[in-house]
Amino acid sequence: MPQTDDRADSPAQRCPVTQFAADFNPFDEDYLQDPYSVFTRARQEEPVFYSPEIDYWVVSRYEDVLAIFRDTASFSATAAGELIKPPCPAAMEKLAEVDFVPSTMLVDEDAPLHTKRRRVLRKGVTDAKVAEIEPLTRRFVSACLDAVVREGRADLVGDLTFEVPALTAFVLMGVPEAEVARVRGYASRFALWIWGRPSDEQQVALAEEFAAYLVYAREHVERLIENPGDDYMSNAIRAWAKNGDDEVWDRTYLASIMQSHLYASHETTTNAAAGGFKVLLEHPGQWAELCADPSLIPGAVEEILRYASSVPTWRRVATRDVTVGGQDIRAGERLLVLTGSANHDEEIFADGDSFDIHRENADRHLAFGWGVHHCLGQALARMEMRVMLEEVAKRLPHLRLTPDQEWTYSPNTSFRGPDHVLVEWDPAANPVDADRP
Repeated sequence: MPQTDDRADSPAQRCPVTQFAADFNPFDEDYLQDPYSVFTRARQEEPVFYSPEIDYWVVSRYEDVLAIFRDTASFSATAAGELIKPPCPAAMEKLAEVDFVPSTMLVDEDAPLHTKRRRVLRKGVTDAKVAEIEPLTRRFVSACLDAVVREGRADLVGDLTFEVPALTAFVLMGVPEAEVARVRGYASRFALWIWGRPSDEQQVALAEEFAAYLVYAREHVERLIENPGDDYMSNAIRAWAKNGDDEVWDRTYLASIMQSHLYASHETTTNAAAGGFKVLLEHPGQWAELCADPSLIPGAVEEILRYASSVPTWRRVATRDVTVGGQDIRAGERLLVLTGSANHDEEIFADGDSFDIHRENADRHLAFGWGVHHCLGQALARMEMRVMLEEVAKRLPHLRLTPDQEWTYSPNTSFRGPDHVLVEWDPAANPVDADRP
């Protein structure tokens, strides 16, 4: 139910809540199925409005969203990782059992600490490192396709887009091959924990997973401290050992990096790739074009990121009184910035609600944020999506969506992608001889 805001000079008093704003609910099933129709109405009717349902200002136009990302003095990232629903006592007990200590992540840090940490961590995901990992990612994709190509049906999420980003993330984070089976269980879709309203029962289950992975993350960090390798985590550990600066690095934060960056690099790419296959197969003409001309794939990746953003909203908090889109926002008030809406804004993207793999300015999207918080793993995500599309287009160009399937999405504010993408094809028509029954 919408919240009642009786505070003096509250957002609801300064910005009278219209019916549209009162009805805005990012956890509603209609919204989860199609947030973009809501986004279009927002841009047209109320580009900036206050939502009593979530107690956030909602910002929908490209220029306003970009201005918020750019103005780090007025808008802090500290709200990005806040739990929408605080943990229930039983979930807190699960965390206490492993001596959990809250720690920030890059996404919810501000300068100067964020700047110091990011300068080091970005060295672990350089273009050269991504190029080094690409053959392994391609091997993972091929193995996933080998397992299903003769079957004639698959769930692209369970059989491909969940598995490949997880395995690639393990390589990036230095997880030994012998431990992949153990760690795979920790690569759960975790958006519900931070950005959703899980039931108490769900919170307890998620807390158990979180706690188990935290134990592993600590073990992994200690092992790499003793014997660092050539990976993302070892890069951070070397910086910690070299600097000896516990204000910037400590063991708690190193474990937090291990834990949070696996979720960040895995879940977002799973969602982006799953959403990409869905929208391409909903546009069979464009899928056929892509299969006939693989040089179109990099552009298609950008259009997927724009059109079906896996992170359609993000959060900020005002550090001082500001005006956004004509609305006065006070220091301490929170903002939900609709990056997915910005990516459809007709002022930037002609016919923005249409999907077009030939769109020339698709790369102006804000799917990876902007500025000092521009996603560190964007090159990795692009590579993984490109490789998945290349291999599937080569081996299963006759792929089609299973008719009349039900589309479901995790009920959270910020991460979006279909839980399943059911597909089918005729194995006898597989273009690669070795792939036929």
